[in-house]
Formats: sequence, C-alpha cells, structure tokens
Amino acid sequence: MTLEKLKQFRTGVYTILGKAKDALFDLMDAVLVTRSVYSFAELSVSPVFRRQWSSVYEAIQDGNPPRTELMKLYIKQLTPREQILLAGDHTAWARPDARTLRERTFEHLAHPMSGAKPVTIGQGYSTIAIIPETEGSWALPLLHERINSFENPIAKAAAQLKLVCENLPTRPISLWDAEYGCASFVKQTADIAADKLMRVRSNRLLYSAPPVYGGHGRPRIHGDKFKLNDSTTWWIPDQKLEVIDSKMGRMSIHLWCNLHFQQSSQHSMNLIQIQRLDELGQPKTKPLWLVWVGIEMSPLSELWRLYFRRFAIDHWYRFAKQRLHWTLPNLSTPEQCERWSDLLPLMTWELWSARDFVTDNPLPWQKPKPKLSPGRVAQAMGEVFAAIGTPAQAPKPRGKSPGWPEGQTRTRRIRYPTVKKSTTKPKKQTQQSA
Repeated sequence: MTLEKLKQFRTGVYTILGKAKDALFDLMDAVLVTRSVYSFAELSVSPVFRRQWSSVYEAIQDGNPPRTELMKLYIKQLTPREQILLAGDHTAWARPDARTLRERTFEHLAHPMSGAKPVTIGQGYSTIAIIPETEGSWALPLLHERINSFENPIAKAAAQLKLVCENLPTRPISLWDAEYGCASFVKQTADIAADKLMRVRSNRLLYSAPPVYGGHGRPRIHGDKFKLNDSTTWWIPDQKLEVIDSKMGRMSIHLWCNLHFQQSSQHSMNLIQIQRLDELGQPKTKPLWLVWVGIEMSPLSELWRLYFRRFAIDHWYRFAKQRLHWTLPNLSTPEQCERWSDLLPLMTWELWSARDFVTDNPLPWQKPKPKLSPGRVAQAMGEVFAAIGTPAQAPKPRGKSPGWPEGQTRTRRIRYPTVKKSTTKPKKQTQQSA
C-alpha cells in the first residue's frame, strides 16, 4: 500500500508539474540515485536520465514548477495528527564568482576557519518545513523560496507562514531561531493562525505589563525592565521546574508570563529560561532563552523539549547542499535558480514516502541503522524506481525521419566547389609576341 501511495504521489506531481515535466522528472530521479558528481551535466549519464546532456539545463530553463499547487499536494500527504510542528529558517547559496548574476546580495555564511568574516555574496533562501518526528533529521519543506533584493528574511518568513497556515487543517506550532525573536516578526505574524516558539538573544530587553492606571497623566505603556543578561532585574518566576533528562542531564526551567518587546507592547509573551545544572545544582552552561506567543501554551514539562526539534531544518540544509546537489549548478539567472530550488522539497517528500519499505543499503564503511535518515533512503532509491517506474514519457527523436537502424552508418554526400569557366576569349598571339 505504501509503494502504491508513492506511485500515486509521483503521478499527481507529474500531472501538475507543467512544462518540461518529462525532463524534470528524469532530472529528479537522476539526483536521487546519484550520490556524488563533479559537474551538473554529469547527471545526464545516470541510467534513469534518458535524454541528452543538454536537457539537464534545458529542463530548468523551460520548466516552471507550480510552487503553491505543490505545497497543497504536500499537505495532503500528511497523516492526521494531534499537532503540526513547523520550523522556519533561511540559508545562503554562495555565488561569489557569478558576477553577471542579477540580484546578488550579501549573506551570512559561517566559515570553517576561525577569524574569517562570516559573509558571502550570493542568494538567500527562506524555508518553512514540517518536522514530522520527535527525533532524527527529517524535515519536510513546504516552501523553499528565494529572498530577492527588495525583501528581508523576516518579511519573507512571515509571508510564507501566512500562506502555509491558510492551507493547513489545524493550528500549528512554529519554531524560530534568534534572528526571528524580535518585535518586527511578532507584529508581522500577529494575525496568523499559528503559535510561535522563538529563541531570543541574551542581550534582549523585555518589559512587564504596565501597572493599573492611576488616573493622572498619560497611561504607562511598559512596566518594569527585564534584562536577560542582568539577573538583578529578574523577579520571582511564575513557574519553576527541574527535570532530569537522559541526554542532557539535570535541567532547570523557569517561566515568566506577560512580557513584551519595547516595539510590540500590545503583544504579550511568555519568557522561558532553560539551563543545564551540574551535580551540585549550579549552572553548567549559559541559559537558553525562549519566548512563547500563542493562544494556549503546552505544559512546561513538554515545551522545553519542543524547541530542540527545530534543528532538523539545519540538517535538511546540509542534506540539500551535499546530497541533493543544490548549490552545484552555476545557473545564469535568478529565475533558473528558483526553478531548480523548487524541486528540492519535491525530492525530499519522495524520500519521506519511500522510507517505510526500503531496505538499508549502507556503504562498506557505514554502520547499519534501524531508523533510516534521508541520505540512507536515497541510497536505496534505485530499487524503488525499478519497481514503480516513472510517469515521465520516453524522449522522442527530433525530425521526421524515423532514424537509421543500429549498425548502419549514413553516408554523406560531399559537394565540391565548382570552378566557373571564363567567358572571355583568349587573345590571339601575333608572330612577334610569340
């Protein structure tokens, strides 16, 4: 039944993929069965790619995957669950050598060398994905879009979250990194039907709710200051909890209710502090600060673990760049980059649909795993394609002639240039000239 479901999913994608869908399907299958390549054109030598090497680039140039329709198709693949968990973030596609590429922007990119500036020039992409499991590296992208030069990551993420929540069956919980833990993101997502759990930086300044109006002067907007890096400004938390986790050890969780940013005083939040403790109960590491913005907050014993599931989207970025060859092609226009990027969520959902019935096929230096990661599922996709086939049509040769039989060569007629005869008569030689 699962194998038939995957086949139906691929057929549904094929019907809505649009122009150049046959070549795009062959390209995606070639990516899934090819572990490593040196150039993008090398995908054409894959046994599942049945076209010429130039069709690799022509498929991206001519195709136009419908992004919104594909997102709705992804949502239909979800099984009924109690709570949908989303994670949002953005990453960089470095293109420092593409000087003719339009709309390049400066992006943050961490370098392995210490002391190097974490800045590159290229394109930024914003992603919002479903986190389907409590543990592991699976993240299922719903939208993976380029941030153009007129947008910023916060505004792009807010627009993506709004579009996704309008098509989800239930109200989700969304997880965000410290870049989105600010007043601008809170105000731009205030009217979206989604709860938000965001990390905030330790140098943030929050305020409590204002006191009751005394009847004299202008009513106060802010209450007492709450500096995250100054413990003297903290007051008694509304709730305390201490747990012992099997992986992280002894944990201390504190909760303060009804705080807000200075620029978003009308939007109340709950502040959560998570800190690891040693055997004596002393702080072992720096605290992790989270804020909750939503209707009904989950119990504190469950909420503190919820944020750590956000890191699955970081694993997906690494998987897309290394295994799905996202940043490999040197495409010449932003439109081609967007079309190629729209195929990455589609390939990830194919791997997710095939995870239950593939057998682990580890490399000689890999250990067997009972629970397969996206990379392990991709190593076994060749057997899956051999079983279910492809909805893409076989290529047709160009021209009206059916082609020459195998083993025969076509002789070419060579035309030599003709020499024009002179029309002028030669002069008669006189006896004296002779």
